[in-house]
Amino acid sequence: MKQVELDKLDQRILAVLQQDGRISNQQLAEQIGLSPAACWRRVRTLEETGVITGYSAQLAPERIGQGLCVLVNLSLQRHTIDSTAEIEQQVSSYPEVLQCFAVTGNADFVLRVIVPDMASYDRFLNEKIFTLQGIAQVNSNFSLREIKNTQTIPVGSVE
Repeated sequence: MKQVELDKLDQRILAVLQQDGRISNQQLAEQIGLSPAACWRRVRTLEETGVITGYSAQLAPERIGQGLCVLVNLSLQRHTIDSTAEIEQQVSSYPEVLQCFAVTGNADFVLRVIVPDMASYDRFLNEKIFTLQGIAQVNSNFSLREIKNTQTIPVGSVE
């Protein structure tokens, strides 16, 4: 996918929206130093070009009974396009999997899984992960505490 060129105003818009996606266009325009119409056009262009992919609420997992975070390393028996695609499709369909990365190193995939407790994670492994065809090894790393968790992407040298 082609990289989009961002000027300083676009970078400032993105920085503000990453901190407060619910800010009004009027407030955003005032912070950036643009007219509301010009600000709206820029935000719309950032959305249409795929720079902004959506807006969402950030939740505290432990406050809604989803307090166990597990980083799961999956290693495959074989590396074929079909088997890898099937695993990617299956894993992507599991609501417990918040993130899935194809990686290099000691594993082929790293999953970030959120579940209520250890019994739920045991069920997730037995009913979902262990039923996948082609998995050679599963290693689980349990999060003791969260140090940093952000979706904010640095966008140039924003003042």
